[in-house]
Amino acid sequence: MTEKLILRALKGEVLPTPPIWMMRQAGRYLPEYRATRAQAGDFLKLCYNPELAAEVTLQPIRRYGFDAAILFADILLICQALGADLWFETGEGPRLSTITTRAELDALKPVHAIHDTLSPVYETVRRLSRDLPRETTLIGFAGAPWTVATYMIAGRGTKDQGPAHALKAADRATFAALIDLITEATIEYLSEQVKAGAEVVKLFDSWAGSLHGEDFTEFALKPAARIIAELKARHPGLPIIAFPREAGPGYVGFAAATGADCVAIDNSVSPEWAAEHVQPGGCVQGNLASSHMVTGGDALVAETLRVVNAFRKGPHIFNLGHGITPDADPENVRLMIDTVRGA
Repeated sequence: MTEKLILRALKGEVLPTPPIWMMRQAGRYLPEYRATRAQAGDFLKLCYNPELAAEVTLQPIRRYGFDAAILFADILLICQALGADLWFETGEGPRLSTITTRAELDALKPVHAIHDTLSPVYETVRRLSRDLPRETTLIGFAGAPWTVATYMIAGRGTKDQGPAHALKAADRATFAALIDLITEATIEYLSEQVKAGAEVVKLFDSWAGSLHGEDFTEFALKPAARIIAELKARHPGLPIIAFPREAGPGYVGFAAATGADCVAIDNSVSPEWAAEHVQPGGCVQGNLASSHMVTGGDALVAETLRVVNAFRKGPHIFNLGHGITPDADPENVRLMIDTVRGA
């Protein structure tokens, strides 16, 4: 059969219509997701139930026909696999036991032990590899080490990643050792996803934008390069998408420096800027503001066309600049897809 559209874009092919998927496309904006989550009981039970996790991954494919499905999981499952306590407070988000000292770091499990906890995730990937339509690409993912570390250090999400920056300043050796541990665990986690059937993997560095200068190089760029190099050594030809969110000028050259096949762009930069400065380095993914999924209308159509046209001369995968929000209107998603495919 003809190679899948996203795989073609990731190889650098310029397609007349960009393939499209959407971050958090399986989620709370869909009534069918809410029903399945209620059936599971809570968020973590949903993540660790392969039948239900596969079901919610498939829901947006059935509804919209996206060109890719992304594994339904959470970036913090790897923390739990390493021995941290993890739970979710209703309406408030994740909570974790904290890692702020060398003793707490040393008490974590070794990398090879993560698979006991994460084996249901691999089973979800196997189910999806079997059940997805033949034309749909299966994307696996993990959080990047810096972003995962910010949660492990603070015990929750923070607006400025202050606790992680504080540990980095006060005890750089312990902080660097935590980054190294997460890096090694991420390699193993993503490699197992590929063995189970993931065709592409994506590395989400949601808080990369709060790193600057040498810190960006040391704790965003270098860990990504290490993960990508090892995955490509183990799985030759594996396409990898990197998302150093809000990296700004750090997007320029990120693909070349890390070995990523595609750089996902958030909407804090314009598509015209990214087309000029980032796309010459290879495939770009993005970057419609997710707020348009809430507001819809003519502005959604106009901005969708703007993104498509800005990236038309190079390899492009259409996506949002960040994940879709729970208050989005499913009909606006349909309008976006129709606009992209009719452009």
